[in-house]
Amino acid sequence: MSQQPPVRSRSAPPPRPDASMSLLNNVMDHSLDDGYAEAAARRAEGGAGLPGKLRAKLGLAGALLLAAVVVTLGAAQARISAPTLAKEREQLINRIESETSAADALQKNVDSLRESVGERQREALEKHGGDKAELVSLLAGATPVKGPGLKVVVDDAKQAKTGGGGPRESSGFSDTGRVRDRDMQRIVNGLWQAGAEAVAINGQRLTSLSAIRAAGDAILVDNKPLVPPYTVLAIGDGKRMNTAFQDSVDGQYLHVLQQNYGVRANISVEEELRLPAAPSLIVRTARAKEGGAADRAADTGKGTS
Repeated sequence: MSQQPPVRSRSAPPPRPDASMSLLNNVMDHSLDDGYAEAAARRAEGGAGLPGKLRAKLGLAGALLLAAVVVTLGAAQARISAPTLAKEREQLINRIESETSAADALQKNVDSLRESVGERQREALEKHGGDKAELVSLLAGATPVKGPGLKVVVDDAKQAKTGGGGPRESSGFSDTGRVRDRDMQRIVNGLWQAGAEAVAINGQRLTSLSAIRAAGDAILVDNKPLVPPYTVLAIGDGKRMNTAFQDSVDGQYLHVLQQNYGVRANISVEEELRLPAAPSLIVRTARAKEGGAADRAADTGKGTS
């Protein structure tokens, strides 16, 4: 019986000297991350197809082509809508012109009616006024007048602005040198007190029923707005009125406006002034009741304003 040779046990290979540095070995063997490697591979494949500069030029050309298409479409749309807009604009202009002509015609009709009413009122005053008809017409502002008098021009301060606060602030007006309705009221009242027989502001004849009010920053005389400078004309003895007005409380008030708030004012004596008739009149007469008691005034006519 034959004997098999004894099997020699093979011992494990000796460990590597750098076995304890497996982490460093892994970093050295795989220094490039897998993601970076894939990106580099894709870049290499793309570079094999088209150069980078050519691809950039193609992208720019595509963007320019898209912009050209957008501009072309916009121009075509504007060309299509242009006739419609032009037609609408022409229709609007025609409508404005038509309405303006209608408004002008109505204004002429109002002026004509106002003149007719004023003429009838003046005739009524002359007919029923007796010996004092001329004086009644003058006091009522029914007729235009002329004669010597006083001219007072009042204007806002040069640096006047809206807004702010101060001791003169009231109803939207501020302490900034703007002329207020109350200022004009005091000036007109001072002229009446100084002996004025007829007064007008910027061509608006004042009567005993006239009102000077404010609407926002505007001054109204009988509901008609005035634009500065405000020119006040007063018929009467100019020299005497000038002295009386300057010495009155209202004249001193105007002087304070000049000194403290920069309001501009100029007073001059004129040899001849012309004042128009009042555009709106209310004519009243009085009658006696039986027994001598006086009745209240009754309206006999009213003008339009």
